[in-house]
Order: sequence, then C-alpha cells, then structure tokens
Amino acid sequence: MENKKNVLLINGPNLNLLGLREPNIYGKNNLSDLIEKLKKKAKKLNISLSHIQSNAEYLLIEKIHLSKKNNIDYIIINPAAFTHTSIAIRDALIAVSIPFIEVHISNIYNREDFRSHSWFSDISNGVISGLGIYGYYCALKTISKRL
Repeated sequence: MENKKNVLLINGPNLNLLGLREPNIYGKNNLSDLIEKLKKKAKKLNISLSHIQSNAEYLLIEKIHLSKKNNIDYIIINPAAFTHTSIAIRDALIAVSIPFIEVHISNIYNREDFRSHSWFSDISNGVISGLGIYGYYCALKTISKRL
C-alpha cells in the first residue's frame, strides 16, 4: 500500500456543541463521535486524519501555519461562523498553499443572507454545503481520489 496521506480536519467555532446546538440544523451526532468515525473511514482510505476544533481564531491559524512543517497533504475545513468573517484564516490558507475543501453541515445559501458569503469558497478546491455530516465523508472520499 502507498504511503499514508496526511489530512488535517479543522472545525471552527461552536462545532464543539455539535449534537446539542440546533439539532434541527446540525443533527444529533456529537463532534467526538463524528471524529472517531471519520478517522476509521480515513484509515480505510489510507489517510492519516488529524483534527482541531477551536472557538479561537488564532489557534486555527497557528495550526494552518504548522501544516507544511507537519507534512499535511490536504485540509478539510468547516470554518463555521469564521466563513463569513475571517480574512486572517483565508490568508493563512493562501500562505501555506495546501489544497483544501470547505465543508458546511448546513446549507449556508439557504439561511440568513449574511451566511451566503464565504471568504474561502473562491480559493478552495471544492465546497460541500448542506449535506449534514455526510459532507465530511464526501470530502474524505474526494481527497482520497485526488491524492
């Protein structure tokens, strides 16, 4: 089998409340269960998946900055509310030049108007929005084919 590829999964603010926060929008699965299942799926795809979730923008930026040093081949990012506000995370992703897929559990285009603009979509290698947590699995599968 080929060498494992390294994928970093980044989850932004409030995703630590997955399963509790607005289950009608975000579902009933909690974040730790989701990450455990994603890691199992990644292993089957010969991918080593690391994860960070933070409500602090600077921690996500620092993790992105370390991605080159940590030999990350691809990033999956659900920037959550930072989607609509963070030029700093956008700049960090551009700076490291690692391909990434933007994932949203909800359909950001079917919600409040301010949520329909993403600072990441135009620089991403794909956007998955509105498929629930299945979007993360779609991103992993796509990355396994691309790598």
